[in-house]
Amino acid sequence: MDLVLDKHSLIIRTEGGLTIAGTRITIYDVMDHLTAGWTPKLILNWLPLTEEQLNAALSYINANRTEVEAEYKTVLQATQEMREYWENKNRERLAQIAKLPPKQGQEEIHAKLQAWKAKLGISA
Repeated sequence: MDLVLDKHSLIIRTEGGLTIAGTRITIYDVMDHLTAGWTPKLILNWLPLTEEQLNAALSYINANRTEVEAEYKTVLQATQEMREYWENKNRERLAQIAKLPPKQGQEEIHAKLQAWKAKLGISA
């Protein structure tokens, strides 16, 4: 359920966090760009926002800086944990796939590929 933080606000709280109303863009997306040193004009060119929406986001960030920054840090930490989880899971899966024998009928091309890898010094 969406919770409007202010009657006239363009910033709402959704299950995805603080979001710019009418979009799927979060305050955290804007914070990412600001942290990277982007100007508001660059952000407008990159994100599909109106000037009014971006100004509302920037105003909200400035008016609630401590809360927004604390929530942003939590979001970054959760994102990092998810990234690490999937990198490990993918690493394990790719290792399993690499151990599989070549498919029937592809033995010759597999042998050529392995020979080229050995020649180039590429492992697995």
